[in-house]
Amino acid sequence: MPTLFDQLTEQAASQGPLAALDALIQQMRSEKNFHRLFDAKMLKKKFELGLPLLRPTSLSDVPQDQRETFERAYIEAAREVGQSLIENGQLNDAWLYFRTIQEKEPIAAAIEKMSLPDDFEKAQELINIALYEGAHPIKGLQFLLKTNGTCNTITTLDQVMPQLGGEERKQAAALMVRHLYDELIQNVQADVQRRMPFAPPANSLRELILGRDWLFQEGNYHIDVSHLNSVVRFSRFLEPGAPELKLALQLAEYGARLDQQLQYSGETPFDEFYPAHQHFFEILLGEKVDEGVAYFQQKLDQDPDEQDQQMIAYVLVDVLVRSGRAEQALQVAEKHLRFLDEQSFSFAELCVKVGRTEAWREAAKEKGDLVGFTAALLSSQS
Repeated sequence: MPTLFDQLTEQAASQGPLAALDALIQQMRSEKNFHRLFDAKMLKKKFELGLPLLRPTSLSDVPQDQRETFERAYIEAAREVGQSLIENGQLNDAWLYFRTIQEKEPIAAAIEKMSLPDDFEKAQELINIALYEGAHPIKGLQFLLKTNGTCNTITTLDQVMPQLGGEERKQAAALMVRHLYDELIQNVQADVQRRMPFAPPANSLRELILGRDWLFQEGNYHIDVSHLNSVVRFSRFLEPGAPELKLALQLAEYGARLDQQLQYSGETPFDEFYPAHQHFFEILLGEKVDEGVAYFQQKLDQDPDEQDQQMIAYVLVDVLVRSGRAEQALQVAEKHLRFLDEQSFSFAELCVKVGRTEAWREAAKEKGDLVGFTAALLSSQS
Protein backbone atom coordinates (compact mmCIF):
# COMPACT_ATOMS: atom_id res chain seq x y z
CA MET A 1 0.00 0.00 0.00
CA PRO A 2 1.53 3.33 -1.03
CA THR A 3 2.45 5.66 1.79
CA LEU A 4 1.62 9.35 1.91
CA PHE A 5 5.17 10.03 0.85
CA ASP A 6 4.65 7.84 -2.20
CA GLN A 7 1.38 9.58 -3.03
CA LEU A 8 2.98 13.03 -2.85
CA THR A 9 5.83 11.84 -5.06
CA GLU A 10 3.39 10.45 -7.63
CA GLN A 11 1.23 13.60 -7.62
CA ALA A 12 4.26 15.85 -8.07
CA ALA A 13 5.34 13.76 -11.05
CA SER A 14 1.95 13.29 -12.71
CA GLN A 15 0.00 16.44 -11.81
CA GLY A 16 2.73 18.92 -11.00
CA PRO A 17 4.21 20.54 -7.89
CA LEU A 18 1.17 22.68 -7.04
CA ALA A 19 -1.07 19.60 -6.96
CA ALA A 20 1.35 17.95 -4.55
CA LEU A 21 1.37 21.07 -2.37
CA ASP A 22 -2.45 21.19 -2.35
CA ALA A 23 -2.53 17.53 -1.34
CA LEU A 24 -0.04 18.23 1.45
CA ILE A 25 -2.18 21.10 2.72
CA GLN A 26 -5.33 18.97 2.64
CA GLN A 27 -3.56 16.15 4.48
CA MET A 28 -2.37 18.48 7.27
CA ARG A 29 -5.87 19.92 7.53
CA SER A 30 -7.52 16.49 7.76
CA GLU A 31 -5.01 15.37 10.42
CA LYS A 32 -5.63 18.59 12.35
CA ASN A 33 -1.89 19.07 12.34
CA PHE A 34 -2.39 22.80 12.38
CA HIS A 35 1.18 23.97 12.96
CA ARG A 36 2.39 21.96 9.97
CA LEU A 37 -0.65 23.21 8.01
CA PHE A 38 0.72 26.73 8.45
CA ASP A 39 4.14 25.57 7.27
CA ALA A 40 2.58 23.83 4.25
CA LYS A 41 0.59 26.90 3.20
CA MET A 42 3.67 29.09 3.42
CA LEU A 43 5.69 26.48 1.53
CA LYS A 44 3.18 26.73 -1.31
CA LYS A 45 3.36 30.52 -1.35
CA LYS A 46 7.16 30.48 -1.50
CA PHE A 47 7.04 28.00 -4.35
CA GLU A 48 4.56 30.21 -6.23
CA LEU A 49 6.87 33.20 -5.75
CA GLY A 50 9.93 31.24 -6.84
CA LEU A 51 11.64 31.66 -3.48
CA PRO A 52 13.92 29.22 -1.60
CA LEU A 53 11.97 26.47 0.18
CA LEU A 54 14.43 25.75 2.98
CA ARG A 55 12.61 27.92 5.60
CA PRO A 56 8.97 28.16 4.48
CA THR A 57 7.78 30.60 7.17
CA SER A 58 10.82 32.87 7.26
CA LEU A 59 10.71 36.44 5.98
CA SER A 60 14.49 36.79 5.89
CA ASP A 61 14.84 35.35 2.36
CA VAL A 62 11.90 37.26 0.85
CA PRO A 63 13.00 40.13 -1.44
CA GLN A 64 11.53 43.55 -0.74
CA ASP A 65 9.49 43.62 -3.96
CA GLN A 66 7.74 40.34 -2.94
CA ARG A 67 7.43 41.01 0.77
CA GLU A 68 3.94 42.54 0.68
CA THR A 69 2.54 39.57 -1.25
CA PHE A 70 4.18 37.08 1.10
CA GLU A 71 3.05 38.96 4.21
CA ARG A 72 -0.57 38.94 3.00
CA ALA A 73 -0.40 35.18 2.56
CA TYR A 74 1.27 34.86 5.97
CA ILE A 75 -1.55 36.76 7.66
CA GLU A 76 -4.27 34.77 5.87
CA ALA A 77 -2.61 31.48 6.83
CA ALA A 78 -2.18 32.59 10.44
CA ARG A 79 -5.88 33.52 10.61
CA GLU A 80 -6.99 30.16 9.24
CA VAL A 81 -4.70 28.15 11.47
CA GLY A 82 -5.44 30.30 14.53
CA GLN A 83 -9.20 29.92 14.04
CA SER A 84 -8.85 26.16 13.53
CA LEU A 85 -6.87 25.89 16.77
CA ILE A 86 -9.58 27.87 18.63
CA GLU A 87 -12.25 25.50 17.30
CA ASN A 88 -10.09 22.55 18.36
CA GLY A 89 -9.81 23.91 21.92
CA GLN A 90 -6.12 24.82 21.61
CA LEU A 91 -6.40 28.44 22.72
CA ASN A 92 -2.79 28.82 23.81
CA ASP A 93 -1.50 27.66 20.42
CA ALA A 94 -4.05 29.85 18.60
CA TRP A 95 -2.85 32.88 20.53
CA LEU A 96 0.66 32.38 19.14
CA TYR A 97 -0.64 33.05 15.63
CA PHE A 98 -3.04 35.88 16.39
CA ARG A 99 -0.51 37.61 18.61
CA THR A 100 2.07 37.43 15.80
CA ILE A 101 -0.26 39.20 13.35
CA GLN A 102 -1.49 41.55 16.11
CA GLU A 103 -5.14 40.50 15.93
CA LYS A 104 -6.50 39.67 19.36
CA GLU A 105 -10.20 39.94 18.50
CA PRO A 106 -10.78 36.24 17.61
CA ILE A 107 -9.10 35.14 20.84
CA ALA A 108 -11.03 37.73 22.85
CA ALA A 109 -14.30 36.52 21.31
CA ALA A 110 -13.45 32.92 22.18
CA ILE A 111 -12.49 33.81 25.77
CA GLU A 112 -15.72 35.81 26.18
CA LYS A 113 -17.73 32.61 25.64
CA MET A 114 -15.59 30.48 27.96
CA SER A 115 -16.08 29.42 31.55
CA LEU A 116 -13.18 28.98 33.91
CA PRO A 117 -11.82 25.40 33.64
CA ASP A 118 -11.87 23.26 36.78
CA ASP A 119 -8.30 22.16 36.10
CA PHE A 120 -6.01 24.61 37.94
CA GLU A 121 -3.21 24.60 35.36
CA LYS A 122 -5.62 25.15 32.46
CA ALA A 123 -7.31 27.94 34.41
CA GLN A 124 -3.99 29.67 35.02
CA GLU A 125 -3.08 29.27 31.34
CA LEU A 126 -6.35 30.93 30.36
CA ILE A 127 -5.81 33.76 32.85
CA ASN A 128 -2.30 34.27 31.53
CA ILE A 129 -3.50 34.70 27.93
CA ALA A 130 -6.51 36.81 28.84
CA LEU A 131 -4.98 39.11 31.44
CA TYR A 132 -1.20 39.12 31.43
CA GLU A 133 -0.84 38.88 27.67
CA GLY A 134 -3.77 41.22 27.07
CA ALA A 135 -6.08 39.09 24.91
CA HIS A 136 -9.15 39.90 27.08
CA PRO A 137 -8.03 41.70 30.28
CA ILE A 138 -11.49 42.17 31.78
CA LYS A 139 -12.46 38.52 31.44
CA GLY A 140 -9.02 37.66 32.81
CA LEU A 141 -9.71 39.81 35.87
CA GLN A 142 -13.05 38.08 36.38
CA PHE A 143 -11.33 34.69 36.23
CA LEU A 144 -8.58 35.88 38.59
CA LEU A 145 -11.14 37.04 41.15
CA LYS A 146 -12.69 33.57 41.14
CA THR A 147 -9.43 31.67 41.46
CA ASN A 148 -7.10 33.96 43.41
CA GLY A 149 -9.39 36.28 45.33
CA THR A 150 -9.56 40.03 45.84
CA CYS A 151 -6.07 40.65 47.23
CA ASN A 152 -4.19 38.98 44.40
CA THR A 153 -6.44 40.57 41.79
CA ILE A 154 -5.87 44.08 43.15
CA THR A 155 -2.11 43.54 43.22
CA THR A 156 -2.19 42.27 39.64
CA LEU A 157 -4.40 45.10 38.44
CA ASP A 158 -1.98 47.64 39.88
CA GLN A 159 0.74 46.01 37.77
CA VAL A 160 -1.18 45.74 34.49
CA MET A 161 -3.25 48.94 34.65
CA PRO A 162 -0.61 51.06 32.84
CA GLN A 163 -0.70 48.61 29.92
CA LEU A 164 -4.50 48.72 29.52
CA GLY A 165 -6.30 50.95 27.07
CA GLY A 166 -8.62 53.68 28.27
CA GLU A 167 -11.81 51.68 27.82
CA GLU A 168 -10.28 48.63 29.49
CA ARG A 169 -9.26 50.75 32.49
CA LYS A 170 -12.84 51.92 32.91
CA GLN A 171 -14.16 48.36 32.67
CA ALA A 172 -11.55 47.09 35.13
CA ALA A 173 -12.41 49.84 37.61
CA ALA A 174 -16.13 49.14 37.24
CA LEU A 175 -15.57 45.41 37.82
CA MET A 176 -13.58 45.98 41.01
CA VAL A 177 -16.04 48.56 42.36
CA ARG A 178 -18.99 46.21 41.89
CA HIS A 179 -17.10 43.30 43.44
CA LEU A 180 -15.92 45.20 46.52
CA TYR A 181 -19.22 47.05 46.99
CA ASP A 182 -21.17 43.77 47.00
CA GLU A 183 -18.75 42.22 49.47
CA LEU A 184 -18.79 45.25 51.76
CA ILE A 185 -22.55 45.71 51.80
CA GLN A 186 -23.02 42.03 52.71
CA ASN A 187 -20.55 42.34 55.58
CA VAL A 188 -22.09 45.56 56.90
CA GLN A 189 -25.60 44.13 56.58
CA ALA A 190 -24.52 41.07 58.58
CA ASP A 191 -23.08 43.32 61.31
CA VAL A 192 -26.27 45.37 61.48
CA GLN A 193 -28.44 42.23 61.61
CA ARG A 194 -26.29 40.79 64.38
CA ARG A 195 -26.74 43.90 66.52
CA MET A 196 -30.27 44.79 65.36
CA PRO A 197 -32.03 41.52 64.41
CA PHE A 198 -35.27 43.23 63.41
CA ALA A 199 -33.73 46.01 61.32
CA PRO A 200 -35.13 45.99 57.76
CA PRO A 201 -32.60 45.37 54.97
CA ALA A 202 -31.20 48.48 53.35
CA ASN A 203 -31.08 49.28 49.66
CA SER A 204 -27.58 50.77 49.66
CA LEU A 205 -24.38 51.02 51.65
CA ARG A 206 -25.11 54.68 52.33
CA GLU A 207 -28.47 53.77 53.87
CA LEU A 208 -26.88 51.01 55.94
CA ILE A 209 -24.29 53.24 57.63
CA LEU A 210 -26.47 56.36 57.97
CA GLY A 211 -26.81 57.27 61.65
CA ARG A 212 -24.96 54.16 62.79
CA ASP A 213 -21.68 55.51 64.09
CA TRP A 214 -21.41 52.44 66.30
CA LEU A 215 -20.49 50.45 63.20
CA PHE A 216 -17.10 52.19 63.24
CA GLN A 217 -16.43 52.43 66.98
CA GLU A 218 -13.23 51.04 68.49
CA GLY A 219 -11.58 50.78 65.07
CA ASN A 220 -14.22 48.46 63.67
CA TYR A 221 -14.22 47.79 59.92
CA HIS A 222 -15.96 45.37 57.58
CA ILE A 223 -13.51 44.81 54.75
CA ASP A 224 -9.76 44.79 54.21
CA VAL A 225 -8.97 48.50 54.35
CA SER A 226 -6.09 48.19 51.86
CA HIS A 227 -8.53 46.68 49.35
CA LEU A 228 -10.93 49.55 49.94
CA ASN A 229 -8.15 52.09 49.44
CA SER A 230 -7.05 50.50 46.15
CA VAL A 231 -10.53 50.15 44.67
CA VAL A 232 -11.45 53.74 45.50
CA ARG A 233 -8.23 54.80 43.78
CA PHE A 234 -9.08 52.68 40.70
CA SER A 235 -12.49 54.36 40.63
CA ARG A 236 -10.95 57.58 39.32
CA PHE A 237 -10.94 55.91 35.89
CA LEU A 238 -14.74 55.83 35.87
CA GLU A 239 -16.52 58.32 33.62
CA PRO A 240 -19.70 60.35 34.20
CA GLY A 241 -22.67 58.14 33.45
CA ALA A 242 -21.06 54.94 34.72
CA PRO A 243 -23.47 53.37 37.24
CA GLU A 244 -20.50 52.25 39.34
CA LEU A 245 -19.58 55.88 40.01
CA LYS A 246 -22.36 56.17 42.61
CA LEU A 247 -21.12 52.97 44.24
CA ALA A 248 -17.57 54.36 44.31
CA LEU A 249 -18.85 57.48 46.07
CA GLN A 250 -20.48 55.30 48.73
CA LEU A 251 -17.23 53.37 49.18
CA ALA A 252 -15.44 56.67 49.77
CA GLU A 253 -18.16 57.75 52.21
CA TYR A 254 -17.70 54.50 54.11
CA GLY A 255 -13.92 54.97 54.13
CA ALA A 256 -14.27 58.50 55.50
CA ARG A 257 -16.13 57.06 58.53
CA LEU A 258 -13.30 54.67 59.45
CA ASP A 259 -10.95 55.34 62.33
CA GLN A 260 -8.21 57.74 61.21
CA GLN A 261 -5.57 55.06 61.71
CA LEU A 262 -7.31 53.02 59.01
CA GLN A 263 -7.41 55.87 56.47
CA TYR A 264 -4.18 55.73 54.52
CA SER A 265 -3.16 59.01 52.92
CA GLY A 266 -2.57 59.23 49.19
CA GLU A 267 -0.54 61.37 46.86
CA THR A 268 -1.38 65.05 46.44
CA PRO A 269 -4.15 66.14 46.16
CA PHE A 270 -5.58 62.94 47.67
CA ASP A 271 -3.64 63.22 50.92
CA GLU A 272 -7.01 63.38 52.71
CA PHE A 273 -7.79 60.20 50.85
CA TYR A 274 -11.50 59.54 51.25
CA PRO A 275 -12.77 63.13 51.58
CA ALA A 276 -10.79 64.11 48.46
CA HIS A 277 -12.26 61.18 46.54
CA GLN A 278 -15.74 62.08 47.71
CA HIS A 279 -15.33 65.53 46.16
CA PHE A 280 -13.79 64.05 43.00
CA PHE A 281 -16.66 61.59 42.47
CA GLU A 282 -19.30 64.21 43.29
CA ILE A 283 -17.94 66.50 40.60
CA LEU A 284 -18.12 63.68 38.06
CA LEU A 285 -21.68 62.93 39.21
CA GLY A 286 -22.70 66.58 38.97
CA GLU A 287 -23.33 66.75 42.71
CA LYS A 288 -22.00 69.57 44.95
CA VAL A 289 -19.78 70.62 42.06
CA ASP A 290 -18.94 74.10 43.38
CA GLU A 291 -18.03 72.64 46.76
CA GLY A 292 -15.80 70.01 45.16
CA VAL A 293 -14.05 72.47 42.86
CA ALA A 294 -13.49 74.83 45.80
CA TYR A 295 -11.92 71.97 47.76
CA PHE A 296 -9.28 71.29 45.11
CA GLN A 297 -8.83 74.98 44.32
CA GLN A 298 -8.06 75.69 47.98
CA LYS A 299 -5.47 72.93 47.98
CA LEU A 300 -3.96 74.43 44.84
CA ASP A 301 -3.85 77.95 46.29
CA GLN A 302 -2.37 76.89 49.61
CA ASP A 303 0.34 74.47 48.42
CA PRO A 304 3.71 76.28 48.13
CA ASP A 305 5.43 73.53 46.16
CA GLU A 306 5.37 74.13 42.40
CA GLN A 307 5.45 70.43 41.53
CA ASP A 308 2.57 69.72 43.90
CA GLN A 309 0.67 72.64 42.39
CA GLN A 310 1.01 71.06 38.97
CA MET A 311 -0.29 67.72 40.28
CA ILE A 312 -3.29 69.35 41.94
CA ALA A 313 -3.98 71.44 38.83
CA TYR A 314 -3.79 68.32 36.66
CA VAL A 315 -6.38 66.52 38.80
CA LEU A 316 -8.66 69.55 38.87
CA VAL A 317 -8.41 70.12 35.12
CA ASP A 318 -8.99 66.43 34.45
CA VAL A 319 -12.15 66.20 36.54
CA LEU A 320 -13.50 69.48 35.13
CA VAL A 321 -12.97 68.41 31.53
CA ARG A 322 -14.53 65.00 32.13
CA SER A 323 -17.54 66.59 33.80
CA GLY A 324 -18.15 68.92 30.84
CA ARG A 325 -16.54 72.07 32.26
CA ALA A 326 -13.71 72.55 29.78
CA GLU A 327 -13.76 76.36 29.90
CA GLN A 328 -13.37 76.34 33.67
CA ALA A 329 -10.60 73.76 33.26
CA LEU A 330 -8.75 76.03 30.84
CA GLN A 331 -8.67 78.83 33.41
CA VAL A 332 -6.79 76.54 35.78
CA ALA A 333 -4.58 75.11 33.03
CA GLU A 334 -3.55 78.57 31.76
CA LYS A 335 -2.00 79.32 35.11
CA HIS A 336 -0.39 75.99 35.95
CA LEU A 337 -0.24 73.66 32.92
CA ARG A 338 0.24 75.91 29.87
CA PHE A 339 3.59 74.32 28.96
CA LEU A 340 2.40 70.73 29.44
CA ASP A 341 2.11 68.65 26.28
CA GLU A 342 2.09 64.97 27.14
CA GLN A 343 0.01 61.94 26.23
CA SER A 344 -2.03 62.31 29.41
CA PHE A 345 -2.68 66.03 28.95
CA SER A 346 -2.09 68.60 26.24
CA PHE A 347 -2.67 72.29 26.89
CA ALA A 348 -2.88 72.84 23.14
CA GLU A 349 -5.68 70.27 22.78
CA LEU A 350 -7.62 71.86 25.61
CA CYS A 351 -7.29 75.28 23.96
CA VAL A 352 -8.62 73.89 20.68
CA LYS A 353 -11.46 72.13 22.50
CA VAL A 354 -12.54 75.37 24.15
CA GLY A 355 -11.93 77.49 21.03
CA ARG A 356 -9.17 79.53 22.66
CA THR A 357 -6.28 79.02 20.25
CA GLU A 358 -4.86 82.42 21.21
CA ALA A 359 -4.02 80.99 24.64
CA TRP A 360 -2.14 78.17 22.92
CA ARG A 361 -0.37 80.71 20.70
CA GLU A 362 0.75 82.83 23.64
CA ALA A 363 1.97 79.80 25.58
CA ALA A 364 3.98 78.60 22.56
CA LYS A 365 5.47 82.08 22.14
CA GLU A 366 6.45 82.24 25.81
CA LYS A 367 7.98 78.78 25.52
CA GLY A 368 9.93 79.71 22.39
CA ASP A 369 8.16 77.04 20.37
CA LEU A 370 7.97 78.30 16.78
CA VAL A 371 6.30 75.15 15.46
CA GLY A 372 3.60 75.26 18.14
CA PHE A 373 3.16 79.01 17.62
CA THR A 374 2.66 78.54 13.87
CA ALA A 375 0.26 75.64 14.39
CA ALA A 376 -1.79 77.77 16.79
CA LEU A 377 -1.68 80.74 14.44
CA LEU A 378 -2.94 78.71 11.50
CA SER A 379 -5.53 76.90 13.62
CA SER A 380 -7.04 80.23 14.64
CA GLN A 381 -7.38 81.23 10.97
CA SER A 382 -8.90 77.98 9.73
